[in-house]
Amino acid sequence: MAAFGRIFLACYLTACGGAPVFAFDGPDKNAPSNQTLDIFKDPQQALRAALESYRAGNPASSVEALKYAAAGGEALAQWKLGKMYADGDGVQRDDYKAYQYFLQIVDSYDEDNANWREKSVVASAYVAVGVFELKGISGSRLKADPEQAMRMFLYAATNFSDSNAQYNLARLYMDGAAGLAKDNRQAARWLNLAAEKGHVESQALLGHLLFAGDGLPRQRARGLMWLTLAREGASSGKGQEWVQTLYDQDLKTANDNDRQIALVYLEEHLKKHD
Repeated sequence: MAAFGRIFLACYLTACGGAPVFAFDGPDKNAPSNQTLDIFKDPQQALRAALESYRAGNPASSVEALKYAAAGGEALAQWKLGKMYADGDGVQRDDYKAYQYFLQIVDSYDEDNANWREKSVVASAYVAVGVFELKGISGSRLKADPEQAMRMFLYAATNFSDSNAQYNLARLYMDGAAGLAKDNRQAARWLNLAAEKGHVESQALLGHLLFAGDGLPRQRARGLMWLTLAREGASSGKGQEWVQTLYDQDLKTANDNDRQIALVYLEEHLKKHD
């Protein structure tokens, strides 16, 4: 197990407090049926069949094959099941089962022998585990542990440059959570890294911080540029309506000079990322 994996396990058993949370305690209720074992010769074949079924619009029929592949150590299958249980997609929603599948990926990750083709899956699992640990899961043994959540976000933000991890880490600094002092300058640094990758929420928050000069030097035109990019990238109906609201709020107080300079910044940014 890599150094971080050892620290992660030790933290659960000692310093983080509370009962240890393992990926699976007792009988594995998610174990695939014997019928599935007979159908597929190996986890890779099961994963391929499951993904084909899912893409064909049959998420429920892909579950058993995914469970077989996940039990065989296929990280993509573990991640897909985590997403399905988190979203109630083809299965009854169950946040704790989702957490268990994501945690399997985190626990088994070995940075010294990493498969970099699975980089995005592993990074996403770290973020998902962090999100669950941030607030805990009601009705389960997983209690809120913001400091452990921060470790998950920090690891994914620094080792994988994951934009979602960088965004979540920035939010912790903005809120002064997980034992961190409230620090919008530090938050802006993480938001900027994610914003440069096109992360809409990070662009919106960074833009607002710069426009308002909230805890850092005011840069109204550059802030308006980021808000404009966020508004263009936001998807309606996906919990990003606040991006449009934030844009409208700041644009209303911007003057003509702010808008003209923001347009220049916007053109330069688009040329840079073309």
